Amino acid sequence: MARKNYSEEFRLDAVELYRCTDGATIRQIADELGVYDATLSSWLKAAGVPTRSASGTTASSTTGGGAGTAEEENARLRAQVARLEADLKRTETEKDILKKAAKYFAGETNW
Repeated sequence: MARKNYSEEFRLDAVELYRCTDGATIRQIADELGVYDATLSSWLKAAGVPTRSASGTTASSTTGGGAGTAEEENARLRAQVARLEADLKRTETEKDILKKAAKYFAGETNW
């Protein structure tokens, strides 16, 4: 099996994607990028990025039950805003990676 060589730009983009994606595990990001989780882990280690464990993530999914106190509602809304901002940042990073990949592959083809 041939060993894949990834560009430095791809590696840095992968590290940045992990760094800006709150709650994502190495395995999730690696699966999305099509690399082994050990490979991504080594890139993170080389970049000095601390890794997160899956148990540290909390996904609060409320189904519209009791609103609770105003402070609880405020805390819930702040958490939701933070989660949405992280999702937006992750989506923007993914979009940038896809744009770069499209430019790269467009240059590789002889159409």
